[in-house]
Amino acid sequence: MNKNTTLTIIKPLILMFTMLQLSGCTTPPPENPENICEIFREHHSWYEGAKDMNDRWGVPIHVPMSMMYQESSFRADALPPRDYLFGFIPWGRVSSAYGFSQAKTLTWDDYIRESDNSGADRDDFDDAIDFMGWFISKTQKINGVSKWDTYSQYLNYHEGWGGFKRKTYNQKAWLVKVARKVDSRAKTYGGQLKSCQDELDSSWLWRLMFY
Repeated sequence: MNKNTTLTIIKPLILMFTMLQLSGCTTPPPENPENICEIFREHHSWYEGAKDMNDRWGVPIHVPMSMMYQESSFRADALPPRDYLFGFIPWGRVSSAYGFSQAKTLTWDDYIRESDNSGADRDDFDDAIDFMGWFISKTQKINGVSKWDTYSQYLNYHEGWGGFKRKTYNQKAWLVKVARKVDSRAKTYGGQLKSCQDELDSSWLWRLMFY
């Protein structure tokens, strides 16, 4: 076997190995999660995914982004706390929530069926924010909550549509406090996004045209 033949065989193998290594990498959380402009500058593809979500569901970008920060701190592989039997024996997780959006398995399955997004993964940002757009849009239809009302949307997200109707959050002072925090962050994100959206859109168009 000559040198050229060997290189012809080895190069595709090296490329395949590199791709497999990269596919196993998890996108790190943004360095400055308090600023939505910095988040999207660091992860520009997230902005494109958020724009697609907005186009599809009519949900303002800053609403699910503030909720996602609360749920997972933008960690792709986020998991809920462990459950313990008798208070000290590890016994799985407290729920089936997983990923950026902390979507539970049954709700995620409903999303896949209703959105026709059969290849969706909870640890993929684009899929996760599209799921949140779907949920927020459905919340408006079921419980009449505005897509811009982050406070009530978060309570629906946490308690479920039935729980929100029954006002189960009234027995959870800590949850009401968290919902107010998420709402405050959404207002901050919304103001920040207005200041950098032209820049982000320009960058998106540049990438679309020249890459």
